[in-house]
This record gives sequence, structure tokens and C-alpha cells, in this order.
Amino acid sequence: MAETTHPRYEQAAGPEVATELEWTVAEDTGSKGKVMLHNDDLTPYDFVVNVMRHVFGFSWPKAAAVTHTAHVRGIALVGVYPLEEAKYKVGQAHALARVEGYPLTLTIEPEE
Repeated sequence: MAETTHPRYEQAAGPEVATELEWTVAEDTGSKGKVMLHNDDLTPYDFVVNVMRHVFGFSWPKAAAVTHTAHVRGIALVGVYPLEEAKYKVGQAHALARVEGYPLTLTIEPEE
């Protein structure tokens, strides 16, 4: 699949002002990435569980299990995703955490 550019319109300052944004769909390389959750002493446990549920679509028990593993071991595998999806999900999780002022950290490692 080749890269494709599509226009997208978004409301700006006033109701009658639209700004055109360009976005690019990256070529699917078939690469996958392992999303890893890192423990920290500042991000609340319940917040991390909710991020696992809402960003990664986990059930409460699975979200709690991944969070607990990171809490106890310092790091936990969240899952293996196509690379672009992994980047998107990690970006969403980091954005939610930064809005709340938390240093939540997820990384992506190449799948071997």
C-alpha cells in the first residue's frame, strides 16, 4: 500500500473558519511492536488500569493484571500490535497521562 494524503477539515477559532489539515497514511510494512508498561511511583494504579481498559480495550481483570505485573516487576508486556497501531495507542496513553500530570511511560520494542 502506498502513502496517501487526504484533506481533513477542522473547526478553528470561529464557527465560520475551517482549516485544512494534511495527513498521511503510512505504508504497512508488516512490522510489529511490543508495547511495554513501565512502573513509576507517581502515576496512580487506578489511572493505569483505566488507561489499559480505555486505550487498549482490556477487560478490568486483564487491565489490573498487566498493571500489577508492571508494579511488581517494574515492567510488563501490554501486547504486540502492528507498529503504527502501537505508536498510536502509546501516544493516546501518554496524552491522557500528561493531561493529568502523570509520568506514565509505555515503550515500543521491535518484535523479534
